[in-house]
Amino acid sequence: MRVSLTDELHAFLDENSGKGTLFATPGEFVLALIREKKERMDAESLRQAILAGFDDAIHGRTLPFRGDLRTMLGKHRAVRKN
Repeated sequence: MRVSLTDELHAFLDENSGKGTLFATPGEFVLALIREKKERMDAESLRQAILAGFDDAIHGRTLPFRGDLRTMLGKHRAVRKN
């Protein structure tokens, strides 16, 4: 992928990559920025889902839970270990 940068952005990229910085190359810095943006977007999506769940609970839009929480959590933990 090729990206055109303004002189100002190019200078910013140079200042934040290379010797004396956290990133060895400009590419590493850009990848870190993209990952950070994705994490923020994923977190916002999760926050919105939680708020929607609270709103449902506040307005009585719930169903009784008939499952086994310990079993569900156990399955979730087993998946995360794999």
